[in-house]
Amino acid sequence: MINTNRQPISEFIEKYFLHFNAASLVDAAKSYETQLEQGSKILVSLAGAMSTAEIGKIFAEMIRQDKVHSISCTGANLEEDIMNLVAHSHYKRVPNYRDLTPQDEWDLLLKGLNRVTDTCIPEDEAFRRLQKHIFKIWKDAEDYQERFFPHEYMYQLLLSGVLEEYYEIDLKDSWMYAAAQKNLPMVVPGWEDSTMGNIFASYVLKGDLKASTMKSGIEYMTFLADWYTDNSNNGIGFFQIGGGIAGDFPICVVPMLYQDMEREDTPFWSYFCQISDATTSYGSYSGAVPNEKITWGKLAIDTPKFIIESDATIVAPLIFAYLLKM
Repeated sequence: MINTNRQPISEFIEKYFLHFNAASLVDAAKSYETQLEQGSKILVSLAGAMSTAEIGKIFAEMIRQDKVHSISCTGANLEEDIMNLVAHSHYKRVPNYRDLTPQDEWDLLLKGLNRVTDTCIPEDEAFRRLQKHIFKIWKDAEDYQERFFPHEYMYQLLLSGVLEEYYEIDLKDSWMYAAAQKNLPMVVPGWEDSTMGNIFASYVLKGDLKASTMKSGIEYMTFLADWYTDNSNNGIGFFQIGGGIAGDFPICVVPMLYQDMEREDTPFWSYFCQISDATTSYGSYSGAVPNEKITWGKLAIDTPKFIIESDATIVAPLIFAYLLKM
């Protein structure tokens, strides 16, 4: 039966998404909703180029409505939401990207346009516009002998107001700004593998900054361990967009606490959903079925488990729309 309190998108999903991946989408959304209703927290992991895909248009509202309680994301997603905020009009869409020749790609490089599938990020207006401001924040922290996580420096950057003159989209469409306002707990594993991570490393190589000014991945794991321990009384669900380190890093906190810390009262993740276009395959983490995670001490036998084999840029906004009753 369709919930009459819902709006057109949610009603459409309930009426027509009845089988296969479509049905998995509905089941996962309803189970996510159940988790929230029973007081469980939800960690969302962001891999791929979701920020460049402008997931912030709907993800920011999920954060504002307290339907997300922690985030694990790649360094690219951390910075690219802010880049879109300050340089949106300079982005270039390349709808015929499948037909580009190596020479076409080289020409984009010479124009300072770094391509992500069908979208090119403008180097000068995006990377360099952030660089001068974030360097000052890094340097000030070092001068005061302070150390922060990568996302905390980005929060400081956004909340300081120094970027306001550059805003090119509605601020409500930036998920990073929504997260900064709430000081949302976050982990950014492998942050060094990002443009800002590379820039920070370059300053270390030049002797302008110390590597220790940036808190490390191990510190992220210990931070996450404390957050999980403090917030798991009613369960913590795991909503994974894509694969890779953004998903693998945080989900491992449970077996680490249970096995390595010998805290055998640590609860397993109370919900698991992964959206990925990686089909089940041999030896692939992103393509592993959720039940494999039982053997690693991440999920319990009765943990609600869902896998949606589809494009996350299509599926995630639909699930979020359902949860927001759009």
